[in-house]
Amino acid sequence: AEHPYNHLIDTLKDGRIKFFNPQKLNDPRYDKLPLSIRVLLEAAIRNCDGVYTKEDDVQNLLDWQQQQNEAEVPFSPARVLLQDFTGIPAMVDLAAMRDAVAKHGGDPGLVNPKCPTDLIVDHSLQIDYSKWCVSLKNQEVELIRNKERLQFFKWCSKAFKNVNVVPPDVGAVHQVNLEYLSRAIQVTDGFIYPDSVVGTDSHTTMINGLGILGWGVGGIESEAVMLGQPVSLTLPHVVGCKLVGSINPLTTSIDIVLGITKHLRQAGIAGKFVEFFGPGVSQLSVPDRTTIANMCPEYNATVSFFPVDQVTLKHFKKTSKFGRSDAEKLELLESYMRAVKLFRSYGEPSEDPQYSEINLSSIVPCVSGPKRPQDRVAVSSMKEDFQSCLNEKVTKKMHNNTLQNIYVYCPFGEEPSVQSCKDTRVHLENIALKKNRAVEAGLVVKPYIRTSLAPGSGMVTHYLNTSGVLPYFSQLGFEVSGYGCATCVGNTAPLPDAVVDAIKQGDLVACGVLSGNRHFEGRLCNCVRANYLASPPLVVAYALAGTVGIDFEKEPVGVTSEGKEVYLCDIWPSREEVQQTEEDTVICSIFKDLRGRMEKGNTLWNNIECPDSVLFPWDHKSTYIRSPSFFSKLSKEVPPPPSIENAHVLLFLGNKVLTDHISPAGSIARVSAAAKYLLSKRLTPREFNSYGARRGNDAVMTRGTFASIKLQNRFIGKPGPKTLHIPSGLTLDVFEAADRYQRDGVPLIILAGKDYGSGNSRDWVAKGPYLLGVRAVIAESFEKLHKNQLVGMGIMPLQFLPGDSADSLELSGKERFTITQPDSPSPRQRLTTSQGKSFSVTALFDTEMDVTYFRHGGLLRYVARTLL
Repeated sequence: AEHPYNHLIDTLKDGRIKFFNPQKLNDPRYDKLPLSIRVLLEAAIRNCDGVYTKEDDVQNLLDWQQQQNEAEVPFSPARVLLQDFTGIPAMVDLAAMRDAVAKHGGDPGLVNPKCPTDLIVDHSLQIDYSKWCVSLKNQEVELIRNKERLQFFKWCSKAFKNVNVVPPDVGAVHQVNLEYLSRAIQVTDGFIYPDSVVGTDSHTTMINGLGILGWGVGGIESEAVMLGQPVSLTLPHVVGCKLVGSINPLTTSIDIVLGITKHLRQAGIAGKFVEFFGPGVSQLSVPDRTTIANMCPEYNATVSFFPVDQVTLKHFKKTSKFGRSDAEKLELLESYMRAVKLFRSYGEPSEDPQYSEINLSSIVPCVSGPKRPQDRVAVSSMKEDFQSCLNEKVTKKMHNNTLQNIYVYCPFGEEPSVQSCKDTRVHLENIALKKNRAVEAGLVVKPYIRTSLAPGSGMVTHYLNTSGVLPYFSQLGFEVSGYGCATCVGNTAPLPDAVVDAIKQGDLVACGVLSGNRHFEGRLCNCVRANYLASPPLVVAYALAGTVGIDFEKEPVGVTSEGKEVYLCDIWPSREEVQQTEEDTVICSIFKDLRGRMEKGNTLWNNIECPDSVLFPWDHKSTYIRSPSFFSKLSKEVPPPPSIENAHVLLFLGNKVLTDHISPAGSIARVSAAAKYLLSKRLTPREFNSYGARRGNDAVMTRGTFASIKLQNRFIGKPGPKTLHIPSGLTLDVFEAADRYQRDGVPLIILAGKDYGSGNSRDWVAKGPYLLGVRAVIAESFEKLHKNQLVGMGIMPLQFLPGDSADSLELSGKERFTITQPDSPSPRQRLTTSQGKSFSVTALFDTEMDVTYFRHGGLLRYVARTLL
């Protein structure tokens, strides 16, 4: 059929390039739309097919002022971004779907991503070696440890169309996305349109700093987009964030992030788009902007969007993003963005909507912690704040820990006891000291500090080398340990056993300081209780000081060999110095070298052999890659609406259950259900690897679901991965209890409080519970992303009515629950218990597609049936 918006087609470059021009609608509402909404509108116009995207969707977007937070609209992004931990389950699912389609007589070759998909192998790097060890050792261990996974990834790159695999040792997914994959515009079949992306990581939002709309989604949603389904979202409210004032010379990007975080948390912007404007935006470099956008999940925004402007164009010119024809494509980029009014000039107040302001002058250097990102502490108050945490036996910030000491003295040579990690993410923020002044002054990192430098990509090493900083980092003990996402994801090697024993025996508080974005207790290292997020320069400063209990304004960082005291202000870089160094070191040749490395790969990756077949030849002995059971009972016909009868409660949970508590992450504990499985496969604990590395094996991941040592299950009364098997009265591992229920044919539900599923996106947050036999979660409220993931796996998200809770309804959790499904979808569901109680809940199905996915038993079965 003829495209309903053919009349909007316009041209550039003498008619050689076409585009859909929303301005030709001659609708005055377009000029009033936030620029992020204009990107959604363009995608809806271009992809309007009458099935997934309809003309009503276009009208709802134009009517944004009245329809925000009301209408559901589809969004078809230009591409999908996967990192290996979340990408491998998606690719394993597609491989299993090929088997299912072939089994029912279909063509398995039809199972391919329809949307261009980039998979970056970046999360499997584990820092086994640190300080004075070269990164090559970590890389060699990574390739040996993860050989099966890497073979599977290589098969994916050959077997599937539209899949590009970026090999290991290139960089972290967000840096690679910024430095190589992003284009601001895409040109396909002669049509130009804005670049956009969804990724299987909550920090995909980093790309919004380049004027590219993107955010993190769950693995299920990413698979839907890969297979041609649009993302469905409630038309978002857009909060304008006006930046005014001049930036303090000592203020870093992380300080700006934490300052903005404070204001936006107070503004209540959960689930909203944030769009930055005002004269202060022009002061922010692209690294500044991407740092701010990277952290927006910490203040619960969906995206933090910086529209394309002159700063963005300058960045693209310096980084040689477009290859040989940079000048021509940059001209095309600017012409297109101006034609559709996606280009911003912050010197034109007439373009500014009326929003609240944030004064950049009010932001001072801060850290965040010791447990939660919202707990900001000014560096000047750090010593006093930490001491107050130590003196209070029970505090909100310290999560009910009895704290007695600040750090551990370690008499074990140069082995560390206090973790000081550095996960470098943004370009020249890495210049943590004024060149060699700290080294010249004789300052050294204390011997009990463990240091690591995990740059976001090899590009950062180029910066550090060219600027002359890297040798001095090395002298301070910050050796490059490898390229990948290591610290935030919990891939730091354990501290020495003697140190761990000393911490446990003395009930001591070991501290971590990191420039990453995750610092919940135990995430960095199991025995490190107090962790602070800080800017990279502050990480080095605290490593030199050897303690977080220091007032940098009044106390010296260290003392020279001549006895002279050196203060932080003596070695701290000015903002102008950092920006000048960026001007001098960020050159086009560096980015051309990166492109060459990505396209050529490395010797170890290139030597990996993989099968050449349409169907993946599963190795039934493999403990890394296994065909999941999602399609084991697939039928061509849609089953009747499922009812849940006489279900037991698997877990009775409280408020703020994080994805960290649900989805397996980090190392595999030796006493866990997953460890028992691996031991049964004749593996030694040394060969367990991490949950992230084994995300392609559903047997391991199901056993690791709800295996967090911090899980608070009301059936048990203390933290731990245990639950009550109600029929027998036995306390068992969560998996063991669920396995008994499934063998007896008993469906399961979960009871929870507020904010169920908060935290970063993880696909096993829904897949794991489904494979455990969970068919519904009843909570007081859900994090929206996780709610969507549950629906995508065929699990009902049911919300207590306002004022109701498990406690108010006097539910013990030991009752059996029956949920009868009506023939037609209904927002209200009626539950009855074996004790004779009856109450209503709200079924959180927001769209028609939600109901469709649920009726099919989840997205994967829906897509498989569509192909058949």
